[in-house]
Amino acid sequence: MRKVFVTGIGTDVGKTIVSAVLTEAWEADYWKPIQAGSLEVSDTFRVQKLVSNPKTKFLPEAYRLQHPMSPHAAAELENIQIRSSKLKLPETENTLVIEGAGGIMVPYNYKGDTMIDLVEQWEAEVVLVVRNYLGSINHTLLSIEMLKNKGVKLLGVVYSGEKVESTERVIENATKVPVLGRVNFEYDLSKDVIKEYAMEFVFI
Repeated sequence: MRKVFVTGIGTDVGKTIVSAVLTEAWEADYWKPIQAGSLEVSDTFRVQKLVSNPKTKFLPEAYRLQHPMSPHAAAELENIQIRSSKLKLPETENTLVIEGAGGIMVPYNYKGDTMIDLVEQWEAEVVLVVRNYLGSINHTLLSIEMLKNKGVKLLGVVYSGEKVESTERVIENATKVPVLGRVNFEYDLSKDVIKEYAMEFVFI
């Protein structure tokens, strides 16, 4: 089973759209381990609406938290203790796309366990979603350096949103990390749009 963890350099950078593209391209199964907020229109629900292949299975979240906050804070408000022992990979023989919460250093409990600890625990490969904004170079380089220091295999980056050539040139020259693709700002996301991206991405 191939395990690919989709993370970002921050929150709201396009992880869910990229997860949908990867899921569609690979006809993979999809899993969001921790959903915080938006339970009626969860990330699993959104990906399910965008993926059209008949093979993909959408696996239930391990934790569903009501508050749209960092998982550690939302869990505390709801008197829930998130344990790494409960965050076991679902059983599947298919490729598994795993969507994280926020960036790689987002904590999911007050012990200091973070998303990158889960990546290590699951021995997953990583796709890093990068959106251009003031500070994004710093956030990108720090994220890549942390992944490298932990010995995690980074498949590459996916840019999200408008192209900023000067920013992207710095990132690529400094890290030598492959660029897998780009997702633009889409006002009308549909299954057809996701299919088009799935054909354009470069996969490793």
